[in-house]
Amino acid sequence: MEDVEKLLKGTVEELEKLLSAKNVLGDPIERDGATIIPIVSYGFAFGAGGGSGQQSGKASGTGGGTGGGGGIKPLGAIIIDGDGARVEGVQGAVSAIADVVGQAAAKAIDRAAAAATPGDKAG
Repeated sequence: MEDVEKLLKGTVEELEKLLSAKNVLGDPIERDGATIIPIVSYGFAFGAGGGSGQQSGKASGTGGGTGGGGGIKPLGAIIIDGDGARVEGVQGAVSAIADVVGQAAAKAIDRAAAAATPGDKAG
């Protein structure tokens, strides 16, 4: 059972590294006077088990193991530019965070360009 406890402890220690706001709010990206902060959702699950046994007249044995899995889903981005701060959500299914950041960056750049042109406002 000590082996299972060691495996479980190691798994929990690794999960603690993942549990931070840094993993939900990505690194800010600055471009053309706008700052884009990606927002993602992530989840995970894990389990552990072990046991020992002995059959009459035969050798005893023990066993144990752990396993886990997880995923990440882009939700949107916080955009800070000349118009202030706002949250832009992801529309539809997106397979990579790079797509979310690219979409948000394009919107921010369009708004910044429109703000630089008098009489024209993006929206």
